[in-house]
Amino acid sequence: MGTHEILPARIDIPQARLDDLADRLRRTRRPDALPDAGADYGVPEDRVERLRAHWLEKFDWRALEARLNTYPQFTTEIDGANIHFLHVRSSREDATPLVVTHGWPGSVLEYLDAIDALTEPESPEDPAFHVVLPSMPGFGFSGPTRDRGWDTVRTARAWVELMARLGYDSYGAMGNDGGSMVSPEVGRLAPDHVVGVHVTQLFSFPSGDPAEFANLTEEDQAALAHLQWFYENKFSFNQVHSQQPLTLAYALADSPAGLLAWNSQLMDDDLDDEFVVANAAVYWLTGTAASSIRFYYENAHAEPGDTGPTTVPTALAMFEGDFRSIRAFAERDHGNIVRWNSYGEGGHYAAHSATDTLVRDVRQFYGEL
Repeated sequence: MGTHEILPARIDIPQARLDDLADRLRRTRRPDALPDAGADYGVPEDRVERLRAHWLEKFDWRALEARLNTYPQFTTEIDGANIHFLHVRSSREDATPLVVTHGWPGSVLEYLDAIDALTEPESPEDPAFHVVLPSMPGFGFSGPTRDRGWDTVRTARAWVELMARLGYDSYGAMGNDGGSMVSPEVGRLAPDHVVGVHVTQLFSFPSGDPAEFANLTEEDQAALAHLQWFYENKFSFNQVHSQQPLTLAYALADSPAGLLAWNSQLMDDDLDDEFVVANAAVYWLTGTAASSIRFYYENAHAEPGDTGPTTVPTALAMFEGDFRSIRAFAERDHGNIVRWNSYGEGGHYAAHSATDTLVRDVRQFYGEL
């Protein structure tokens, strides 16, 4: 592949890999679990068993594969990594290019329900977008990365290069989870090209200065309390990924049920089983369980980057039960927040579970710029 070559792509998982997966799911060795454990010790046994059964008996990879293959897909090599991306252009000449970034344990599947609404809105009054939807380096269809250092900033740098290769001089950046870290960095790296950044979380935390807490509202205090709860009860994934990702990866790469349990810990039970299983299947069938979690290690060991506030117009759309951003902290890190909305629906994967609301927020933000 040439340095800047962009090649058409199509997803076609070999049948032998699907047969091996089914065999492994049938032969799952279940862990010993206390009968009254519930969720006290982690993802409940009955939930994992329900998801495993769905994967084995109901989930149709070929149907998902066919749906993905209805969209134009491409691959290119950037900074030594293969990048796979969907590139769905609008029929509208006034459409805004938009690079959309997922995180872990999600994938490009998060945004499938939003693509048509973003590219071809029913009303001519609504903004339209050319959607560029890549799999993060080391995630999903991009395949495993082969060298160190694929952190937030390096990923953002790859996206700036990707959009340049596609001929887009002016574009937006949108993201969720890890994508909510990458997208502001895209704006930081290319402020003359990025018209605006739209995210579902602004991950800004206390700096340690007591003065930061002086004027926090009751809502802010509740957000801090929720953050503390998350740190005490749900943060183990981050610690392991940041310190010993390979140790964990031996289990994730060998057991689809183990991968399903580990990834589903951050996919709440109100998500449909099909979505949870489909995302796990992407990691399993692309062999990216190990390389994806290295993203946390690379961020934890990265050299300090530019710590000044971002300057491009930034919009936040928060959803029910998700990370609660605190504006006083966010404005320290982002100097041009122009939109701040909170919705009582959706959850962490709002593009899937509250598609219409998220799309409307995105349209309004970019329409106002």
